[in-house]
Amino acid sequence: MNIDEMITPARRAVEDLLVAAEKAEQQWATPRAPGKWSPSQIVEHVARSFDESANEIAGVPSKFPSFPAFVRPLVRALFFNRVLRNQAFPRARTTKAMNPASGPATPSAGRGRLEAAFGRFEQECRTRAAHDATFTSVLFGTVSLQDYVSFQELHTHHHRKQITGER
Repeated sequence: MNIDEMITPARRAVEDLLVAAEKAEQQWATPRAPGKWSPSQIVEHVARSFDESANEIAGVPSKFPSFPAFVRPLVRALFFNRVLRNQAFPRARTTKAMNPASGPATPSAGRGRLEAAFGRFEQECRTRAAHDATFTSVLFGTVSLQDYVSFQELHTHHHRKQITGER
């Protein structure tokens, strides 16, 4: 699969999330329920995820927790591969660094923030794909770039559903 075929579904997922967030403008900064995130926080969380994923692909430190090498295959099997196999994220908590207290002030600012984060992610994917089809994640160990991009696409879809209230 070439890089354009790999990245296009993730780019569509980002656009779908942004459209859903913009439609939720009246509730932009209001969580949909106690203990849940607002659309603004969701956009910020997904942007942070793309930021840190770009760091991982580039081989620079990220804010993702770094699991010991011997644990990574287990996390990959129990979480990463499960998400890819089921084409859905299970209910889960995120790490403190990915848990935004707030997000962009407006849907327009949210669009800019998420598009910039995704743009960097895409660039790092393109750079990596030019010389290697895999990389080492601090969470999952060695994974294919294609699977990682699909994982991020599913992550983005998961959060779009939170904005729209879908199950």
